[in-house]
Amino acid sequence: MEQKPFYNEILTDHNLHPMHKYKLEDANYTLEGINPSCGDDIILQLKIVDDVIEDGSFVGDGCAISQASADMMLDLIIGKNKDEALKLSDIFMRMIKGSVTEEEKEMLEEAGVLQDVSHMPARVKCAVLGWHTMDEIFKKQQSEK
Repeated sequence: MEQKPFYNEILTDHNLHPMHKYKLEDANYTLEGINPSCGDDIILQLKIVDDVIEDGSFVGDGCAISQASADMMLDLIIGKNKDEALKLSDIFMRMIKGSVTEEEKEMLEEAGVLQDVSHMPARVKCAVLGWHTMDEIFKKQQSEK
């Protein structure tokens, strides 16, 4: 049986050439996410209008997994409403824990390549950092209403 390398093309491409890694000047929600166990640090910036994520970006430093995962997440959530983004986050978190259907994994598009992280407990926090930070932004948004 052929083993696929974990650092595959998709992960490497999102890490080396992230589309969403820049300062978003007109973001109305910004939150820092930190993974103290390995030093990943991102600042997630979202522009949310009428519960729709119109734009998003991140800045910061970290390992290939944290950076690529944040970039893939933004690919998925930009243009989605809050509920759709939270549903994708729930699917991603369950995928990392190893309990997701193939149909749900397909909804994650390229982010599905991170499923192998579930077998590497030390890297789980890296993969979920962007997603967890997005969830926290929506909790903060809800408490402000």
